[in-house]
Formats: sequence, structure tokens, C-alpha cells
Amino acid sequence: MFSAKAIVVKLAYQHGADAATVLALRMFFSLPFFWVAVYWESRQRPMAPISRQDLLTMIFLGFIGYYLSSYLDFLGLKYISVGLERVILYLNPTIVLLIALVFLKKKIMPKQWVAMGLAYAGVILVFLQDIRWEGSLVAWGALLVFLSAVAYAIYLIFAGEIVKRVGSIRLVAFASGSSTILSVAQALILDPASLWTQPAEVYQLSLFNGAFCTFVPMLLVMISVNRIGPGLTSQAGMVGPVATVFLGWYFLQETMTLMQLIGMAIVLVGVAVLATSKPAMVQPRPELAEAE
Repeated sequence: MFSAKAIVVKLAYQHGADAATVLALRMFFSLPFFWVAVYWESRQRPMAPISRQDLLTMIFLGFIGYYLSSYLDFLGLKYISVGLERVILYLNPTIVLLIALVFLKKKIMPKQWVAMGLAYAGVILVFLQDIRWEGSLVAWGALLVFLSAVAYAIYLIFAGEIVKRVGSIRLVAFASGSSTILSVAQALILDPASLWTQPAEVYQLSLFNGAFCTFVPMLLVMISVNRIGPGLTSQAGMVGPVATVFLGWYFLQETMTLMQLIGMAIVLVGVAVLATSKPAMVQPRPELAEAE
């Protein structure tokens, strides 16, 4: 379901919607689901009050992790295949590790450097395949998606602490709320009529995106963490990039080549080695790591 997000965005583009409108509609349709989940959780057990500092932090996280990251991702999808987009986003653990090296003075072991080298080599293979088929604008699209991954890595680092105090459901709900306000405001500024003059297919795709590519898979990940633990949940999530390539081939008629599959396999191996390396790198909570 997470892997289908890029497919849905590309399909909405085929009906004439732009990135700002697609993002605003996605956030608008997904927000009620998260607040229903907050209400349901509050009925199950009492929740601690939220401090003003935590509220401001969640608003900032909504900006950096949901609005900025998603908008850069959606812009990049106009120029690159869904397969390349997914493998670039899958570099997220390596970006978290590099940020931790620079700003948190974390040590990177030789095994981790090798794993990161493998991951980026795999992305380069997929990138070369895309630029061969799609042209020079692929470089611009790849840069936008990579910046999206950087923004989301910053979100994960900050979210790691606050989630212990407010809970993952409330964090996602408040971050989604601030992101919805920002994305809707942007869409209204760029084109005031864009949000209510789209073809019916765009609204249907946006509802599907908000419900089945955002809320439902996140809920399933949380249930999975509770049942089988974060380790197995993360390993199961590695099917994502492969699923995206096959979905892009089936629904968008995107080219699927042996080089692309080999590059993707190399990325998965590199990220898997990072995930099992000791001492562990900065690890995002699984229920947050695929929110986008």
C-alpha cells in the first residue's frame, strides 16, 4: 500500500493535476482518519497533556517531514520513474546516519561505510537506466526526491524523542494537521480554484491515496510492530521498492529492465546491512519511517 503512493500520484498527473493540488488533497483526505485514530486511542487509555513546546515541535515536524518532504517528492515524480523514486527514498537510513555523523558526532563503522557505498551504487545503476529512457530532466527529478529524503531524515531524528512523550498516533495527527494547513494554503495561493475544479478521477485517487496509501498501511505497520516486533516488520517492509517497480510497470507501463532490478537489489542489500550493523545507527521507529 505504501508502494502504491507514487503510482496514485502519477495517475493524478495524467488527469491534469499539479503537485501542489495532489499534495493538498492527499493531506486533506488523510487527516480525518488520523484524528479518528487519536479519538479511538484516547478512549482506550488516558493520554498525557501536550506541552506548548511539544506542540510547536510537532508543528515544525509537520512542516519538514510531511509538507516539505512530500512536496519535493511529488515534484520529483513528474520527472522520474516510480522505481527510481522509491529506491532514492529507501536511502533514508543512510541519510539519517550521515546527519548523525555530522551533527551528533556518531561514529560510522567500516561495515556501515561499505553498506552505504553499496546502496548509493545501486541507486546510480537505476538512475543511469532512467536517464537513458527519460532524458536529462531525470537528474533534476532525482535531486528533488533526494532532498525530500533529506527532509524526512531530519524529521525522523527529531521525531525519535518526542514520540516517547506524545505517542506515535498523536504525533502523526498533529504533524499531518500542520502539513494540511500549509499544503492547502500553498494550493490556494498558486491557483485558488485548483482544489475544487479537478476531474472526479483526481478526487477519487486522492481519497484512495489518503486512506489506503497513507493511513491504512501505517496502521498495519503499528499492528505488525506489536505482533512481531520492529525487526521483522522492517525486514518485511523491504518488499516496498520491488513492489513499486512492478506496480509502475503494470499501471503506468514504465520500463522494467534487468539493470533496474539489479540496482534495486544492491540498494536493498546495502540498507539491510546497515539495519543489522552494530553499533546500531540512529534508527527511526518503524511506525514513522514509512509515513511518506
